[in-house]
Amino acid sequence: MTVERLFYRPKDAATALGISRTAVFRLIKTGELQSIKREGYRLVPAWALRDFARVLEVEAGLTHREVA
Repeated sequence: MTVERLFYRPKDAATALGISRTAVFRLIKTGELQSIKREGYRLVPAWALRDFARVLEVEAGLTHREVA
């Protein structure tokens, strides 16, 4: 059974996005990447990673094309 991951630690979010951990914290600080801080640790929701990736794609003028 595979469980869908709901949250990522900043290090794992960085890996998923292909950027540095420092860059993830900078994006969180500027509000470009949403996160949750709870009891001394920070989590990035999976949907926030997907939303951030979509924004980057739109800003770059990329569109998703279905392969026939």
